[in-house]
Amino acid sequence: MKYPVKLFSILILTAFALSCQDKTKDLPDIPSSYIGEITIQMTELMIHDVTNPPLAARFFSYACLTGYEIASQNDSTLEDLHGVLNQYPDIKKPEGYPEQSYQLSAILGMLETAKKIQPSGTELQSFEESILDSCRRMGFSEENIEQSLAYAQDISKEILQYAKADGYNLISNYPRYTPLEIPGSWYPTPPGYFAPVEPYFDTVRPFFLDSAAQFKPEPPVAFSENKDSEFYKITKEVYDVDLSGENSEIAAFWDCNPFALQDNGHLMVGMKKISPGAHWMGITNIACNKARLSFSEALEIHTMVAVTLMDGFIACWDEKYRSNRIRPETAIRKYIDPTWTPFLQTPPFPEYLSGHSTVSTAASVVLTHYFGEEFPYSDTVEERYGLKARSYSSFTQAANEAAISRLYGGIHFMDAITRGQTQGREVGHWILNKISF
Repeated sequence: MKYPVKLFSILILTAFALSCQDKTKDLPDIPSSYIGEITIQMTELMIHDVTNPPLAARFFSYACLTGYEIASQNDSTLEDLHGVLNQYPDIKKPEGYPEQSYQLSAILGMLETAKKIQPSGTELQSFEESILDSCRRMGFSEENIEQSLAYAQDISKEILQYAKADGYNLISNYPRYTPLEIPGSWYPTPPGYFAPVEPYFDTVRPFFLDSAAQFKPEPPVAFSENKDSEFYKITKEVYDVDLSGENSEIAAFWDCNPFALQDNGHLMVGMKKISPGAHWMGITNIACNKARLSFSEALEIHTMVAVTLMDGFIACWDEKYRSNRIRPETAIRKYIDPTWTPFLQTPPFPEYLSGHSTVSTAASVVLTHYFGEEFPYSDTVEERYGLKARSYSSFTQAANEAAISRLYGGIHFMDAITRGQTQGREVGHWILNKISF
């Protein structure tokens, strides 16, 4: 039987299209647990580099966005973020990679961005090689791997350009922040007397917020040396905190201070720890694994939590250097007890608001949206750093505990904690209202 030339052409093109689809549709699925494992590897580098909390959230955000962008170009269940995130570009799907696996590309894209954006990012190369070796054992060909990597690199370049335009690279040009040295203002604390962390982080472009000051809190309790004042009352509250029973365990569990120093008498020893954002990315990984989510579902949630943490830090840091409030350690030593030391080491930035309270609450709002009000889990994030796991019935319970840990630790006044929680809820709900998934 003879076919008309036009019909014959259509048949050939259809067969070619089907053959291209067959080359990729039968590739093995990449385990969704790889997403969380990448954030764990990034966390290890952040500990090594002593990455500060706001910057850690920035690293997580752009790495996750790279993976998400690749997945969303290939999985219609994921929303395009162009027009959703501030100034997010309209990234076109690269052509010429018929043999790529988008899941493998997403994983490699996360690593490509992390390798470029983190100071010690090249250390991730060995981890990438271990992933590729596992993919070979799963049945991926060298052509699958090469094209997946090339696709990942194309998208990573676009995301890194987006990151470069967020204004963070301009911060080094700003004048060095100098403590005001006026009563009630923040001043560096012992033992390290570190310079203030990220005093210009509010100038960085947020992902969802209209501005850093969108959820500006009410001013903190006014400073006063008067023993009848409200400020003296909240200072005394920190001084009188009860560290018996579980309270000290709660404080230690949620410490998350990358800047701690330990005085061993004749020398200071640096105690490297994870940041608040790294802890919540770990919780996200635990939840996704427990719920047995698909690759795309897990990637979406990791990405939304990461960008929420970033916006939470931007909002909180905007207030920190506006109110520039004194830390409890400084106030108590000067006005109540010169020998007092907090249970936790005071972080090197102004007190109001509590950053952990803000970002923990914001992250819990987003996680609750995805997993529900009741989601019991065991937080094993810091077992690898010597802290035993704690169990929670919900993300809200965990966030509340993270917030009150700042009082138990002696590093925050109560109004900074409760208003940090308020700001975190506002940030979290704003983000949920901005996304349609």
